[in-house]
Amino acid sequence: MIAHRRYAELTTAEITTALSRDSILVLPTGAIEPHGPHLPLATDLIVAEAVSEAVVQRGAAAGHDVWLLPALGYTKSDEHAHLPGTMWLRSSTLFETLVDIGASIAQTPARRLLFLNAHGGNSALIEVAARELRRRFDLQTFFSSGPGQPGPTERGLGIHAGWAETSIMLHLRPDLVQMDKAVASVADAVADHEHVGFTKPVKFGWLATDFAESGVIGDPTGADAGIGEKLFDERVSTLVSSLGEIATFDPGRVRR
Repeated sequence: MIAHRRYAELTTAEITTALSRDSILVLPTGAIEPHGPHLPLATDLIVAEAVSEAVVQRGAAAGHDVWLLPALGYTKSDEHAHLPGTMWLRSSTLFETLVDIGASIAQTPARRLLFLNAHGGNSALIEVAARELRRRFDLQTFFSSGPGQPGPTERGLGIHAGWAETSIMLHLRPDLVQMDKAVASVADAVADHEHVGFTKPVKFGWLATDFAESGVIGDPTGADAGIGEKLFDERVSTLVSSLGEIATFDPGRVRR
């Protein structure tokens, strides 16, 4: 058995012997975008890669046929375009990139693709692309996004660079976190609406700078590395637990 479980480290000869129809390819999707004055531009990419690598390692150790694809870092981040440092692709460019990746996977024996996304701006487009890849290439496609758990002072609106994201970064890369520069920026105006909001019946289009000049939407000031480790392990454990169903998922077959 090949131990490293990284797709890009296989040889062309190994592709046809290491992979099967039920192999699960895991594609991390992140972003390069501002995360306030306290977190690096690569926050989403770092989290996506770390979660995906842990899922593949723990999943393989548990006996699952799972493989790690190289991450996508340049994605749909134009909601942060007014802030310096943002790198983004147009939605049409990212969509076609995902389609081309799907077409490439369809040339291998593998037929199961799991997107592990750590950037909210990608979520809707990945969902659309997942159906496109299902239709065009007969791939079984799956997607999961995070972190998204609001902190105790965020009024349910820890959307970006807040409590959860900062805590996870304190766990993964404390050397890149500057907590002395962390400032709360809770979207109180949105939280006070009854019907319109991030999690309300009516959603809305937004830019990061609609809420604060820093682009932060949340409260990172109470972030903690121990909390970050707990949130990270919970997400990885949930995803590893899902691999068995992903490997056998067939929406047309009733489970007995």
